[in-house]
Amino acid sequence: MRLLAFLPAVQCAVALGGNLQQIDDNNNNNNNNNNKNNNIVIHNHHLQQRGMDHADILASRKLPDLEFFRNQALEEKRTFCVVEPDENGGDDASSIMGALNKECRDRGLVFMPGPLYHIASNMTTMGMDDVKIFLLGRMLWSPDVNYWRSVSMPIGFQNQSTVWYFGGKNVTWDGLDAGTLDGNGQVWYDWARSEGNLPRRPMNINFRELSHSVIRNLRFVQSQMWTMAVTHSHAVELTDIYVNSTSSSQWSTLNTDGCDTVYSDDITFRRWFVKNGDDAIALKGNSSRISVYDSEFHDGQGVAIGSMGQYDGKFEYITDFYARNITLVNTAHVSYLKTWAGVSRGFPPNGGGGGIGHASNITMEDIRITRLRQQPFFAWQCENYSGFAGKDCNSSLFKMNNVTWANVTGTVTKDVRNVGSFQCSAAANGCHHFKVSNIDISSDGRGKLDKWHCENVRENTGFTCNDPPQRFAYNNNNSSSSSSSRSRSRSRRKYTYMPYI
Repeated sequence: MRLLAFLPAVQCAVALGGNLQQIDDNNNNNNNNNNKNNNIVIHNHHLQQRGMDHADILASRKLPDLEFFRNQALEEKRTFCVVEPDENGGDDASSIMGALNKECRDRGLVFMPGPLYHIASNMTTMGMDDVKIFLLGRMLWSPDVNYWRSVSMPIGFQNQSTVWYFGGKNVTWDGLDAGTLDGNGQVWYDWARSEGNLPRRPMNINFRELSHSVIRNLRFVQSQMWTMAVTHSHAVELTDIYVNSTSSSQWSTLNTDGCDTVYSDDITFRRWFVKNGDDAIALKGNSSRISVYDSEFHDGQGVAIGSMGQYDGKFEYITDFYARNITLVNTAHVSYLKTWAGVSRGFPPNGGGGGIGHASNITMEDIRITRLRQQPFFAWQCENYSGFAGKDCNSSLFKMNNVTWANVTGTVTKDVRNVGSFQCSAAANGCHHFKVSNIDISSDGRGKLDKWHCENVRENTGFTCNDPPQRFAYNNNNSSSSSSSRSRSRSRRKYTYMPYI
């Protein structure tokens, strides 16, 4: 590998080992020696071979080249770094860190032309200041499960971990719709065998202490676990992001969340496409002013508000969430709010409870749904993945109020009987001010839905509660080939939640 760094005042001519190469999802390096303009040409990504669908295939098109980015660096008086892949296919992590931590850490422009970067060690790239990164290649993580579990780094929540800390201020990272982070996830799905939250199983990247920054036009495929988390961050926009984690075996893609926010404020998701086996976007503890616009979610759980209240005696909040113009296809819900019970049982990530706090000012509007698998709107307060889900449901002190769904149209599958199901804790004095308007949802073969299951719902607007009891069934079905369902196995749990759907 070569890391080339140039000060802004230096005029330089740099060869990248000849004309730049094609990039494809078979990780082939095909030189185009006839390309006199030295442009990077992105050809069709053969994603069917990675479990992707045809919608992910990019048409051939030309992208900016080395000269373009060098001129931009000169005009903006930035240090210019070019990170090339190791010519022998070795680990590229050290060169990437060299550019982002040293040579171009402050007011730099980093160009990563690809075509393929092998990542075989974990990375920490923190403290960047006024840096622009342009990734046109694919970053492919090695399939060594035991190694990655031995070096994964904690994110400081739920014992979750990552293999890349990425942080700074005034950072722009642009993939120009070609740059890809490939976690080699199939080896992880097969290793996990549909068990949830296995120790030291890492997410792809942790945006950590990132502020006033933009992440855009990037593709995340086959993530190891969660695709990403945004933690301890402020004023970050993630725009035009593609996420696809799909299993080609019998084992599910459980835990492949699109993004989770934790201890973060003013985070905007705009024009996301997510196809996965878990939450598309999830708000965890101490998330505020989170927005999602103009996005499309397939096959997972939908949007998660929570979980919350997992840590005994700890205060958490989720406030001021807003989503508009969202399409959901074959997800479990539009959104679901979930807290742990007020009784602590077990330890995170699969156990816990007893936390306090509130979730408030949650709004979703202009929503289109197709064949949702369960109730579009869902809340419950007895989450647990260690065998105690559905117990102590009226013990949580965590409060949920001011939740609105408006202008929601579409269909659910034939077995869904309720538009919404809200199990709110009596100890928290129930849920307050749940409001719906302009809801038009029909079930395959059953016509329009108008039933709402409620427990301890107060001061609701726009719907009338019907109150059958909840049911729970216990079984020993420890695996599931389904990518996501509330009845799926989480950490080989011995129950299946069976709400009145």
